[in-house]
Amino acid sequence: MRGSDERTGSLFSYVDVERRMRKDHPLRAIRKLVDDALFAMDGDLAALYSGIGRPSIAPQMLLRAMLLQAFYSVRSERQLMERMEFDLLFRWFVGLGADEPVWDHSTFSKNRDRLLEGAVAARFLSTLLAQPRVKRLLSTDHFSVDGTLIQAWASMKSVKPIAGSDEPPPAGGRTDETDFRGETRSNATHASTSDPEARLYRKGPGMEARLAFLGHALMENRCGLLIDACLTQANGHAERHAALAMIEKQADRPCAVSLGADKAYDAADFVNELRSMNVRAHVAQNVTRRFGRSAIDGRTTRHRGYAVSQRIRKRIEEAFGWMKTIGGMRRPMVRGTERVGWAFTFAAVAYNLVRLPKLLASPA
Repeated sequence: MRGSDERTGSLFSYVDVERRMRKDHPLRAIRKLVDDALFAMDGDLAALYSGIGRPSIAPQMLLRAMLLQAFYSVRSERQLMERMEFDLLFRWFVGLGADEPVWDHSTFSKNRDRLLEGAVAARFLSTLLAQPRVKRLLSTDHFSVDGTLIQAWASMKSVKPIAGSDEPPPAGGRTDETDFRGETRSNATHASTSDPEARLYRKGPGMEARLAFLGHALMENRCGLLIDACLTQANGHAERHAALAMIEKQADRPCAVSLGADKAYDAADFVNELRSMNVRAHVAQNVTRRFGRSAIDGRTTRHRGYAVSQRIRKRIEEAFGWMKTIGGMRRPMVRGTERVGWAFTFAAVAYNLVRLPKLLASPA
């Protein structure tokens, strides 16, 4: 017999969100890793809140919601709340019941500064990697480092002379036609009025300059997981300075560790600093440079470990590709070094969480 097409609403709801999620869903394994890390961070999160006043939304729920935003490439918090209104999977992962109301999208803006002050993203990354079953996957001897360009959430039309930055906008308004041809602009004389901390930077000779930051990541070579991440202003020395700061935390051990990097790190001062920290510099030779010669000679390149490091170091580009294409870091909709840096580190956490379930399921 043909069924009826009548729509009837029930007075009460008996939907069990947990039972609606299939047992083999990939988010189940990720949710377990996230819950363990957030449980270990409970003291740090509690210290960010006052003991008086009306209870706020739990920071654990906010962080789970932000992870979903990275996993599913949700562009904004407003769209995230719209998705959570009807998606039982999102409600289950965050911890909301089927009948509970979702929050206003402004909740994220109000709590982002609190999470930023507590360096929650960096703490989240270290706590996740400190879990015993995750820690056994990590290499303690071999690492790779690289940097990537993060485009700032600011238009090139916002770049104004520093001395005249307080001048009123032209008669045409913000979208007035502007001819930049023949105009010389540099970070010494110009700055963005939208994001003053962003810097004009070009990826290579002959390419256009963009307002950008530089994101840096340190990867362990065994499983390709990111163990450290940071963000700096874009300049020619930022990559090497960030690499030294990140590898210094791993070099405090009796045996030497290795660090793979591309030819942008082939500088004598950088290589000498690594050797002073008892780090083997497995840096690609820059054979195309016009002056001088490579800081890496045959004493390093003749070893088999150098070739292995050069092959594995390219896997860090997979992390950058995921963070930009899926995780929303191609042009994050936040401004300032601190906020963009927080988002970059949080995207590194999301990347590790996507890869960990398969790594933990594979035989040791």
